[in-house]
Amino acid sequence: MRWLYLIAVYLAAPLHAASLAMRARSARHRRGARLAERFGFGAPLAGRPVWIHAASVGEVQAASTLVKALRTRRPDLPILLTAFTPTGAARAASLGPGVTVRYLPYDLPGSVRRFLDRARPRLALILETELWPTLFRQCHRRGIPLIIASARLSHRSQRRYRRFGSLLREALRGVVIAAQSETDAARFLAIGADPQRTHVSGNLKFDCTVAPDIGVRGARLRALYAPGRPLWVAGSTHEGEEAVMLAAHRRVCAAQPGALLVIAPRHPQRFETVAALLAQQGVPHVRHSRSAQSVQSAQVLLLDTLGELIDFYAAADAAFVGGSLVPVGGHNLLEPAALGRPIVTGPHQFNAADIAQLLVARGAVQFVRDEAELAATLIAWLSDPTQRAQVGARGQAVVAENRGALERVLALITPLLDSPER
Repeated sequence: MRWLYLIAVYLAAPLHAASLAMRARSARHRRGARLAERFGFGAPLAGRPVWIHAASVGEVQAASTLVKALRTRRPDLPILLTAFTPTGAARAASLGPGVTVRYLPYDLPGSVRRFLDRARPRLALILETELWPTLFRQCHRRGIPLIIASARLSHRSQRRYRRFGSLLREALRGVVIAAQSETDAARFLAIGADPQRTHVSGNLKFDCTVAPDIGVRGARLRALYAPGRPLWVAGSTHEGEEAVMLAAHRRVCAAQPGALLVIAPRHPQRFETVAALLAQQGVPHVRHSRSAQSVQSAQVLLLDTLGELIDFYAAADAAFVGGSLVPVGGHNLLEPAALGRPIVTGPHQFNAADIAQLLVARGAVQFVRDEAELAATLIAWLSDPTQRAQVGARGQAVVAENRGALERVLALITPLLDSPER
């Protein structure tokens, strides 16, 4: 099974690298691609860093609380944060000095060896559902303690991983699992995790804190783009969702003239595609990257920059969270919930089903299936500030009540940090 896996990765890695290279059409994108890091190259790091891997934007946001706590408790520790997606790496770059950001290497023996030789981590923390057999195997051989924090495994992923049988059991040997829930823990056990090293620690995303000045930043955006206008945000949208957003927004504008929709595509390579869709449909719009444009007559603002979605959530009356009307699995509902914003989203929530179900059960999130249901929900909220505030307050309460994963994960990390370096 291991040889079949390696053959698959050897075939897939060049294709992925070629795809990244094709997207790198400008100097800015070429700098962001950093293809050499995908094959384990890069300057050797000083010291023995704590290595945290966070695949994409949502995981990096969860990692930020862990980074902050480690820097407060152990300011002497260097920190290496790896990501797999360009958007994740861009978000990680904003974590400030003392954090080195690189891309995770492809799961090939040579790439992994080069990466570990240069990084020399004293401890590895992988967030959520990143299972890389070659990487885990080499960490075990080198005696690098490895923890999967906020570990989650959907039913679909569990069925897929079980096909790998002995390969996954070997990869998970010695790995500490800090699962989000009892269900996640059971699923990891079913694919070969060690029962003695499997714990339920909760979800680090509940411990994410918003910046102290987030209200000020949101108010500034509101004053710039939508003074006296209803404003809703469609965040982390995917192909097929923007057309639904625009259809729903036409209905919203009929009931709430002057309403402004902010569309934030999940992936930056789709910014131009969405801009073309807006032009094709004749929708008056502006782009945030060209904010000098007049916004008075615009019905849609295209958020075509990275790292500002949470600021727009803070500016909004309501939020739609994408990847949910199409079978992507949904994105981070907790950011707008922590800000007290009422949330509407689609039914595809398998990436974080427990969080979605909890928020729905508490009346903080409304599921919708199409443009008509989306528009009806938004019209009701935009016309009733009291209802908006009540729904938003429920979401904030859910976030507050479920904090604590950070301390539980730190309790697993601390003994490993205090042990003699290997």
